[in-house]
Amino acid sequence: MPGNATFRYVDTAILAVAVADAPIVVTSEEIDAQLLDTYARLGLRPGMLELLAGISERRWWPEDVTFADAAAMAGAKALADAGVDPTQVGLLIDTSVCRDALEPSAAVDVHAQLGLSSACLNFDLSNACLGFINGMQLAAMFIDSGQIDYALIVDGEGCRRPQESTITRLREPGTTKEDLLANFATLTLGSGGAAMVLGRASEHPEGHRFVGGVSRAATEHNKLCVGDINGMNTDARGLLEAGVALASEAWAEATEVFDWKDLDCYIIHQVSQVHTASIVEALGIDKTKVPVTFPTRGNVGPASVPFTLAHFAADLVAGQRIACMGIGSGLNAAVIEITW
Repeated sequence: MPGNATFRYVDTAILAVAVADAPIVVTSEEIDAQLLDTYARLGLRPGMLELLAGISERRWWPEDVTFADAAAMAGAKALADAGVDPTQVGLLIDTSVCRDALEPSAAVDVHAQLGLSSACLNFDLSNACLGFINGMQLAAMFIDSGQIDYALIVDGEGCRRPQESTITRLREPGTTKEDLLANFATLTLGSGGAAMVLGRASEHPEGHRFVGGVSRAATEHNKLCVGDINGMNTDARGLLEAGVALASEAWAEATEVFDWKDLDCYIIHQVSQVHTASIVEALGIDKTKVPVTFPTRGNVGPASVPFTLAHFAADLVAGQRIACMGIGSGLNAAVIEITW
């Protein structure tokens, strides 16, 4: 069908996936406490973040830790776990949504921190919460084509600045119920870093094969979630409905191409308990096979899929088939398969 793209890889494997956990825990109760006057004036009760979104806490970075620092910390751990020397990396892609400047790229900061070779191609790839999976796709094409031996995909996100700015705005006397609902998604965000090392499957039998996947776009919905470093304005209901519809369309065709009727684990982009339940129901998958990190980490943007994969990797068994699904504002969606 037009608008749908399936892809397969023949010699790419995941050698390591790692995380960098932000150290400062910020509970939803703490955020509610700062908004009590606003809730009371608008006739609302505190607790929506935990009761509706299912998010009890999220993490913040200390103020002196940059987004590139978070990405680099995760990258260093992934390289160490993979046993790959930094000088062997031929491609570095930073897929972070959060960035401190328009230029230079965040990738050059990570490249310098990790001591990668001057021959290592490095750049940023931005596609909202789908960026990391897109980075994996591009890296696999470089590896399959023989251009590089190893690729490093990194991501560093931080929700402290947008949440502090949003809380300040929502405490203003003129805040309406509509303002609160439009900014609700900002308060569900989380901080963290994630990284993945990919290499040749033929040279790394211990690796996890990157089989392929499917992608689909529905860019008519590009105004449903618009954000910057100070917050996001989101049509939560519209985004949920359009995102589930897009994911369902992609899944329906891909299931036939890849035989995804009964996989062993499903790593879904971590947004909230409502989004997770809706995806599980729409795709008809077993919810017991869907691990979650959003209750204690929130929505860590494009880092959320590798972040969740890394947290539950110890529970996976060689030979299991894993589906990873990302949905990014815009809208874009992709599902990939990994054979563990």
